[in-house]
Order: sequence, then C-alpha cells, then structure tokens
Amino acid sequence: MGIGGDRVEVAIVGAGFSGLAMGAALQDAGIDDFVILERAGDIGGTWRDNAYPGCACDVPSHLYSFSFAPNPDWSSTFSPQAEIQAYLRKVARERGLFAKTRLDCELQRASWDAHSQRWVLQTSQGTIAARVLVAAAGPLSSPSVPKVPGLERFTGTVFHSAAWNHEHDLSGERVAVVGTGASSIQFVPQIQPAVAKLYVFQRTPPWIMPRRARRLTRLERALYRRSPAAQRAMRDGIYWARELYAIPLIRASLSPITRRMGLANIRRHVHDPALRERITPAYAPGCKRVLISSDYLPSLSKPNVEVVAGGVEEVRQRSVVTSAGLEIAVDTIIFGTGFHVTDVPIAACIIGASGETLRDAWAGGMEAYLGTAVAGFPNLFFLLGPNTGLGHTSVVLMAEWQAAYVAQAVVHMRRRGLAELEVRRPAQAVWNRQVQRRMRNTVWLAGGCSSWYLDSHGRNTTLWPDFTFRFRTAVRRFQPQDYDGRPAVAAPQAEPQQAAA
Repeated sequence: MGIGGDRVEVAIVGAGFSGLAMGAALQDAGIDDFVILERAGDIGGTWRDNAYPGCACDVPSHLYSFSFAPNPDWSSTFSPQAEIQAYLRKVARERGLFAKTRLDCELQRASWDAHSQRWVLQTSQGTIAARVLVAAAGPLSSPSVPKVPGLERFTGTVFHSAAWNHEHDLSGERVAVVGTGASSIQFVPQIQPAVAKLYVFQRTPPWIMPRRARRLTRLERALYRRSPAAQRAMRDGIYWARELYAIPLIRASLSPITRRMGLANIRRHVHDPALRERITPAYAPGCKRVLISSDYLPSLSKPNVEVVAGGVEEVRQRSVVTSAGLEIAVDTIIFGTGFHVTDVPIAACIIGASGETLRDAWAGGMEAYLGTAVAGFPNLFFLLGPNTGLGHTSVVLMAEWQAAYVAQAVVHMRRRGLAELEVRRPAQAVWNRQVQRRMRNTVWLAGGCSSWYLDSHGRNTTLWPDFTFRFRTAVRRFQPQDYDGRPAVAAPQAEPQQAAA
C-alpha cells in the first residue's frame, strides 16, 4: 500500500507548552526529523486562545516556564496571558521551532497503517506519514459550552471565555456569566465596573484562596539576567513549596486545614451573611479545583452584581431562565464553563491497529501507561494524557518530563532498528490500578463533590494523585521491557524527507 504526501519520523500535534517541550526534547536527543502541526495561525495553545480580561496564570511565573528556558523578565510573580504567549513565541524562535511548525494545519484523521508501520495523518494541508505520533493538543484546548435549551434563539451576544469577543462592548449591558471556574473568577472583577448588571450563575461555589501576586522589581530581574543560577534556586524553592500544597489534597483527612483558610478568606471579603452563605462550599477544598484570586470575592459584593444559585435552564430571545424558574433579562451571555477534559476531541480521530478509534477504546474511561502510551496504538504517545493533570503545581513540569521520556523511546527505536513500539497491556493495567489505588484517599474522590475531574463512570482519569517528584521518578528512564518492539515487516523504505514549514 503506497502512502502519498510527506514522510517524517515524528509528528507532534499542538504547538502549546507541550508541543514545544516535545520539539525541544527531540532536538536535545539529536532528532531533527519532526514536524509540529498547529490548527491555529500562531503557537501558544491555551495561552493564545484565552485572552479574556484579567487572564493570568495561577502558578508562580518561575515555575510555569520551561526548565531549559528561564525567563528573567517576568513582570510579576504570576504571569499575565500576554507575557506567557510572548515567552512561548520567544522560546520557539530561539529553538528554531517556528521552522518546524505548520500553522493553520488541523489534524482531521490519524490512522495506523500496518503495512507501512506508520501513522497516516490527514490534515487540512494534505497527507503526512509519520513513524511516531505525539498528541500534544492538551486537555484545555476545546471549550465546552453546555447544551442549554433555546440558546440558538437568543438575539443578544454569546461567547465562551476561551473565544472572547473583544469587538463587543459590555459597557452598560446586562450580562450573564455562566460558571464560576478558573476563568470566570479572573474576568468577573474586570468587567464588573463597566456593566450595568452582572448575574453570576453558580451551580457550585468554588473555594477561593488569596492570590499573593506582586510585581518583580528591577533589581530582581537584573539579578536573574546576570545569574541564571539564582533564578534556578528560586524555581527550586517554589517547586518544593508547591509540593507541600499537595499534602491536604492527597490526604483527604487533612483537608480541614485548607478549609479553615478558605473560610477565613470568605469572612475577610464578604460581609453580607446571606451572600456569604451562598458562596461557601459544602465540600472539601480541592475536590473541585481550588481557585486563586484576591479580587473575585470583593467583586461579588458590588451593588451591580448578583450571584444566582443554580444554573441556566433555558434561554429565550432576550433572557435566561434560572433553575428556580426566574426569568432574567440580559443582553450578553458569557460561558466560563471550561473545556472537554475527560472526552478529549482528538481521541475521536485517532484510529489504532484494530481499526478502533481511541475514543471507543476509552469508552470505559481514559487510561494510558504513565499517562503517555496506550495499548493497541503503536508509536502513539500523549503529553498531559490521562492522570497527568495537577491540582497543586505546574503542569509544565509534567509535560517536560513526559517529552523527555518520549524522546528516549524514539532514540530506543532508532538504536534497535524498530518500526513499532507498543506498550504491553499488562504494564498499562498495573500502572492504572496503582494510580486509582492512590486516588482513593484523595480529596478528588473523598471530598464530597462532583467535578470535571471525574468521568461519566465516576473515575478520576485526569489528575495525578501524588507528589510530582514521584511521577518524575516513574518517567525518568524509558523501560523497554514494558513495550513490544517490532522491526520493519516490509522492504526498507527510503529515508523520510525532513518536513519543512
């Protein structure tokens, strides 16, 4: 069977933090025959798309960056979106990754071809045959908009926070914000002063902790430019401090410690007893994502803000109807309802060795060996795959460690002359049993809530239930005994041509 189009050793899907980490890891391993496929017109992933007012990282800047590319010029201890996007573009430029990236190139279908032992990728720019496929699209890449009855009839303006309508002026409008997650708590305080009335629809109140951000001084930035070792020391200190945050999360019995801190924060900023009761969670902190903000709670007490308990049950031509049956007139609806995390869209277009899509293979719940490799899908690797998300520190760490692991796997294939590498089902099963056993006593399962961390079967298939240094230990060295390696079954083919931008 002949395969047309370009040939490449490694194809990476996504040019956000994960995809760039993968490209850099391959370069460091001496592998130059790769291409990065990006469906949008620029790199950056979630930090390109999420440009809503007030968008910033809730992990300290020094930790939310690549270990191989420290940035001495962060303006704040918590980076704003524009700086993170600029940082990623700088890294891509300095590492030569722009030349390896095909922008406006969307993956439409990826199918394993047993004859050529390659992944055949159908993209919006043609066909690519890749020896190895790395899915680095990330878990926060496809916005989730609830299917609210009547939404199509609304004559006002509607958008998701991940696709903010910057052309639309909210001044003097009646605005409904649906959702109180990590995005909403950032943009609500920003738009509140401009709107006439702001209705915040809250199904379940989040736990909010203070955001202790400050501007980095000129002296600090000069020190980091002159002494990268000083910035590495700061990064290490922040890393170990954030690891301590995991203790009451992975030990649900210790969650009352965090609860007291959260209650104190509510009392400090919200003085109305009725509002305070409405926004106080009934579950353990961390069961849903703990949010970081110093201006969200104060904004809820403003006279033009109303917190509406429950969700939107129906949308009419110029109004929304609450779960209690109250009709509220609004001009704009903003969804801050997160992303498809447990049902990642890319899984529907990846077809493995048996002809089954990855979505079908994951019908009983997502799982992967080390959150990275999936049985039945040779030469496929995930970055930030199942059970690699974090509730206490930087996922950039996880992506970088996984990328180094995948690079080792590709080097192993080269050295052994292997055309295929597939994780063994027993290894995958043992790993996932261990992960779910670790999950049992965490707040994510024992915290008394239902969250987007859980799939339709009630399993937490998104988060890593332990300290990150333990994950680092697990992926530090590629273990060939956990994989089946197969040589080429057909006549040797011509050496793949290096992909060009």
